[in-house]
Amino acid sequence: MADIVKELVSGVVESVLKEILKKTAGRTTTKRKKRQTRSATTGRFTRKASTASKPARKQVSKRRTVATRSRQRGR
Repeated sequence: MADIVKELVSGVVESVLKEILKKTAGRTTTKRKKRQTRSATTGRFTRKASTASKPARKQVSKRRTVATRSRQRGR
């Protein structure tokens, strides 16, 4: 009796695991395509000149004003 129950449970667990693994395999987000610009004269797609990337701006910590601090304290 115990052997039958064990076999039944193991079969159910295996099938559930297979189903879970099947669903998770190979899911990637879809990539959005950017619209291409057309040439005004020929009507064909134009190539964009690659823009030089600017370096990231340095983060500046902004001091809270007295008014905002007092307003926050009132909450």
